[in-house]
Amino acid sequence: MKSNAILLDRDDMSDFERGLFLKDIQRVNEEYFECDGAPSLEVTRTDEGFLVCVIFPARRIKSLKHPI
Repeated sequence: MKSNAILLDRDDMSDFERGLFLKDIQRVNEEYFECDGAPSLEVTRTDEGFLVCVIFPARRIKSLKHPI
């Protein structure tokens, strides 16, 4: 039987998974920042689980208008 469930206890992400995640993050980043390049991802195993660091270059922080 084939399962499409996400495995919760793993040590690393595949390149495909990293690519999907970074693509999703880039869409959100562009709502808040004027981005100047692609984000990078570092995942480190800790005693409590993982430490996830996403770094991306940005020229400016966008101004958002409050809804009325």
